[in-house]
Amino acid sequence: MRTWSFSSAGALFFGRNAVQIHLRDACERLGAKRAFIVTDAVLVRAGILAQVTKPLAALGVAFESFDRITPEPGVELVRECVAAARAAAPDVIIGLGGGSNMDTAKLVSMILAHGGDPLDYAGDCRVPGPVTPLVCVPTTAGTGSEVSAAAVFTDTANHIKVSCLSPFLRPAFAIVDPLLTVSCPPKVTADSGIDALTHAIEGFCAVHNDEFPLPSGEKTVYQGKNPMADLMAREAITLVGRFLRRAVRDGSDLEARDGMALAATLGGLAFSNAGVALVHAMEYPVGGAVHVSHGAGNGLLLPYVMRFNLHHRVEQTAVIGEWLGVRAGGHGMMEYAEAALREIEQLRADTGIPTRLRDIGVKEEMLPGFAAKAFAIKRLMRVNPRMPQSEDEILGIYRAAF
Repeated sequence: MRTWSFSSAGALFFGRNAVQIHLRDACERLGAKRAFIVTDAVLVRAGILAQVTKPLAALGVAFESFDRITPEPGVELVRECVAAARAAAPDVIIGLGGGSNMDTAKLVSMILAHGGDPLDYAGDCRVPGPVTPLVCVPTTAGTGSEVSAAAVFTDTANHIKVSCLSPFLRPAFAIVDPLLTVSCPPKVTADSGIDALTHAIEGFCAVHNDEFPLPSGEKTVYQGKNPMADLMAREAITLVGRFLRRAVRDGSDLEARDGMALAATLGGLAFSNAGVALVHAMEYPVGGAVHVSHGAGNGLLLPYVMRFNLHHRVEQTAVIGEWLGVRAGGHGMMEYAEAALREIEQLRADTGIPTRLRDIGVKEEMLPGFAAKAFAIKRLMRVNPRMPQSEDEILGIYRAAF
């Protein structure tokens, strides 16, 4: 077996009221005097920003906030946020919100430390060194960005989402407080939760670590399937199976909120070490074109990609079904795997995730362009257990999903 490693945020605090208990500790340990908070207007109106600034004020940390982040932010908005942060001259950045807010905070931390433009760092391991200290506080249960090494934004000129990946983008502190997710509406809860499931499944089904096809001289944060990532993926998938429907049905179900918050963080730990693959590569051009949420796009595509990969991951797919609570009537491994796919499709339907690309505004004539863009994302193609050999293979999956 090839040597593998496992990385996370510098420290992780998890539990109800974690922000009130541990944000002050994180800032003290960082020696923070001035904080810049990256968030959005919804969280300001919901009073969640005030919950975060309260411990900062008690500690005497000055703070400013940028509350205009939108889902899947375009690079222009990221640049505006960077400019505001530069004027504030902070010594710590706090990403408060869903994945888009936390990812933008990562980009701000990177640019403040190293200059340049976000697009300069798109790709794998292009950040030259440590970033401005970063604390991430998720308010949705999905992206796992609080522990990951990735920051996603939209290249608006080319109509595609792009990602910066670097070990330096892992936050110094992740503070996961499930109570901050209680105000999430059902759609956001569903989109986020199916995203967490996608992360865990892609990490668990990734190409094996000792077969990972990394070209000589290239660096990557992803390394393929390994035992530690498998453990995280297993628990994340199990938790999603137990709690996603409940969290969507009743946002005040605190046990379900706890379970989904943990699933998201564990899914983030799984994928940010093993890798994400073809689902993400195919979602990036779709999301860039029609502006569907990342989670909904992933959830839509997930069963179609799993079927493309099925003969390379029959046993793993069957096991995923078991973790999701499937009780298949057949006796063969393939029958259990097929039952797992049906359960994922049912979970998708039960939580309101769209099932067809045409339902989210995609036109059939867009599909060849999507296939070309997805096939070009080699850093994700190589993580997939079945390496697509042509754009036509990817186009076939898009057509099945259309």
